[in-house]
Amino acid sequence: MKTVTEFLEEHRLRASVNDIGNLVRIFMEDMSDGLRGKEGALRMIPTYIEAENDFHKDIPVLAIDAGGTNFRASLISFTSSGRTENSEIINYRMPGLDREISAVEFFSTIAGYVRPLAESAGRIGFCFSYPTEILPGKDGRLIQFCKEVRAPEVVGRLIGKGLLEALGTPEKHIVIINDTVATLLAGKSVSLDVPYDSYIGYILGTGTNSCYIEQNSNILKNRDQDQSGSQIINIESGNFNKAPRSDLDIIFDNTTVDPGSYTFEKMFSGGYFGGLCLSVLKAASGEGVFSTRTAQMLESLKELSSNDANSFAADPRPDLNVLKDCLADERDAENCRRIIDSLIDRAAALVTANLAAVVLKTGKGKSSEHPLLITVEGTSFYKMHNLKARFENYFYNYLSGNMKRNVEFTTVARSGLIGAALAALID
Repeated sequence: MKTVTEFLEEHRLRASVNDIGNLVRIFMEDMSDGLRGKEGALRMIPTYIEAENDFHKDIPVLAIDAGGTNFRASLISFTSSGRTENSEIINYRMPGLDREISAVEFFSTIAGYVRPLAESAGRIGFCFSYPTEILPGKDGRLIQFCKEVRAPEVVGRLIGKGLLEALGTPEKHIVIINDTVATLLAGKSVSLDVPYDSYIGYILGTGTNSCYIEQNSNILKNRDQDQSGSQIINIESGNFNKAPRSDLDIIFDNTTVDPGSYTFEKMFSGGYFGGLCLSVLKAASGEGVFSTRTAQMLESLKELSSNDANSFAADPRPDLNVLKDCLADERDAENCRRIIDSLIDRAAALVTANLAAVVLKTGKGKSSEHPLLITVEGTSFYKMHNLKARFENYFYNYLSGNMKRNVEFTTVARSGLIGAALAALID
């Protein structure tokens, strides 16, 4: 029999394996390489959204939030006092979920969804959370849909142009952003009366990503922009590839549809956490951590959801958890809980390295009178057992002493819609 401690140490699955300081340094180096246009995992995508500029008040804008299987829209405006006003939110399923459709049908369908609202707005902000190349004119060219949406003719098309043409209003102002950028802007929109030094957006849900505001003079791969200005940079941090992976991370990665891609988010995000836990538990079974009966049951388990893995770590007693039926006794249950808990603790350290690197890269937040605001969205960040508390412990311990930064955190309801609206109101 092998103990849990021996297993975790042999496979380097503890949070302590991650030297947070070294990981922050490497992450920042990769950010700088991405800004120079050097080939690497952190793409550092310019968004052309000048978040530090003022934005128009008391003007209704059509805000759209599309991602996964959901399509939402509302009329939103911001009053001169900073209050957000919005109409009733409309909700639809994304077109192309039930069958493959053409580009014409795709754009005509979403135009039909929003036409009544679009008639009351001269500007459109579109949070389009599929892989999209953002262009200097703030339109976006679709790179690919997620597997749920089947509209292959839309790939390579300009999303904003396609919608405006379908609406019959090609002259309207439209801005395309992704959900992480929308998160950053949503944080700005609800904090107008606080003199924040800068803003960061972070998402940890099915996947993970982060964005921040960078000076154009530091974006060496794009020298055509006003060098005195700034813009939001979409880091694509889920694709960071220099975190210390264990042999079991690599084994799990090879079971995914895109081995070698987005290896960072495969170590902890909600879309992968259950599968990673199951791979690790099966490895532990093969090395004698569990009793023979439990090992056999775990080996026969075909899948484990992130929700089941997380809820078992929080409380291994409920009968409705799929893991409960696999465990022969309390000793096995405790060993299972410890393994999942160690992966959560490691996740907190990795999130710390990501966000601490972004905070330091901004160069902001050095004064308590002008803190940085980080807006965080995503159920995994808030619902994963003890993740948030452990992250805060690692984060504030690291950003102390000479590296102390003044940072505040917030979350914003309907951040996709709010951020999209604000993006359309910034010139």
